[in-house]
Amino acid sequence: MRVLTRIVATGLLLIALPALGWAQSTDRSEMDQWVKDTQNQGTVPTDGKITNANWQQYKHFMPLGMQKLFEGAYFWKMPADVEMDIGPAVYNTFLPKTWVEATEKYGPQTQVEVLPNGHYVLKNYHGGTPFPNPQEPNKGWKILANVFWAYVPSVYVNSPNNYGSVWSLDRFGNSNATTLDVVYRWSDFNTDPGFPVQQTYAPGTWYTEWGMEESPEQARYTASLNLFYVDQEAHPFPDVFVFVPALRRSLRLASTARCSPVFGFDWTYDDAKTNGFNGSTSIYTGTFLADRNILTLAHFNTEGSVFPGGYDMPLGFPKPTWGKWEARSMAVDDVARIPSESQGYCYSSRILYADREHWNGDWVDLYDSNHKLWKSISYYNDAGQVPGLGSAWDGVASMAMDFQNAHETVWSGFGNPGGHKPYLDHNAPAEYLDGIKYGSPGGLMMIMR
Repeated sequence: MRVLTRIVATGLLLIALPALGWAQSTDRSEMDQWVKDTQNQGTVPTDGKITNANWQQYKHFMPLGMQKLFEGAYFWKMPADVEMDIGPAVYNTFLPKTWVEATEKYGPQTQVEVLPNGHYVLKNYHGGTPFPNPQEPNKGWKILANVFWAYVPSVYVNSPNNYGSVWSLDRFGNSNATTLDVVYRWSDFNTDPGFPVQQTYAPGTWYTEWGMEESPEQARYTASLNLFYVDQEAHPFPDVFVFVPALRRSLRLASTARCSPVFGFDWTYDDAKTNGFNGSTSIYTGTFLADRNILTLAHFNTEGSVFPGGYDMPLGFPKPTWGKWEARSMAVDDVARIPSESQGYCYSSRILYADREHWNGDWVDLYDSNHKLWKSISYYNDAGQVPGLGSAWDGVASMAMDFQNAHETVWSGFGNPGGHKPYLDHNAPAEYLDGIKYGSPGGLMMIMR
């Protein structure tokens, strides 16, 4: 009887814990207060060291979700020995010359049109950052467009030689590891040297994302493909295809799958990209909130970021071995579905902290449909020397923290062990330059052959 009582009590506790987290969840209004509180930031000491003892001295340089980690408001909180060493912000390292030239050439002619149905259309875009200095009207949407079309190299590859690694963590300390092959490609608007501006392996698209599980063995060969279309009015949602090994065929997912977890992780299909947003710009809009200097890891030692040794557990927060945190200039934007398309969507607000140099979102706070803080996702975008490009964006690591369900997913695109960087552009093995195999629905049918 005691055993039965204990089992019932444990079950009730497991049910109650998410509910307790829900009850104390941060309301969206706290974000508005964050904007007011951070107006007068001052300057952050570039030789400072942030710990649990002094974090409040630096909180005005932190995203709201990071503040919550220090406050200990949820199950996920900063470890007792957390340490963030601060260094100077280093700029002009993320964008290759050809991208900058495309921005200077085409940026002045890029425009946005708002259709009668409330949808947004990007006009006259031909590469580079669409709006290098976004201004009103529609400033928030222009920031969103910059994030959506943010720079990454023309080809990004994690292969069995330098696979991407993912760890799923729960409240009980359990950790499950997954390895992935990843091939992301620009199929239009290419600016990197040695690639045609437009490729034909996936007609009508400008970007394709292919990913396949290598381990665990029971999930091996499960793959997904995202297709992002130039004409977003005709294709307001990216197409998603999933290859199911047991069926030896691929299935096209419904548009409602944008809220589904990718491979069961804490990223949805709208989250799973280096830039903090993977939806579209036709049926989403942005509200500009503020310009702030926000702490992030932008130039780090990838050998020091290997899991788990480079992570402060149980949160999985970067240790000082990663390098110095930089207070970088960011635009803070509140992204949401337009009202006519918002019913049933999982997020009411996506607060993007977008780096004003490369425009990737370095941190995202996500609010559920009841305007309660649900998740925070960090995207640590790194810059380094890329053969053929010089100094440029060269990879990303990420943490997706689900506050309401006390679950977390950690991603390293630098391979494990050894901190191997992803293959970029022509550094990739020749087979991964095959756009049909790694960027078209027909290519999914080549898996397991």
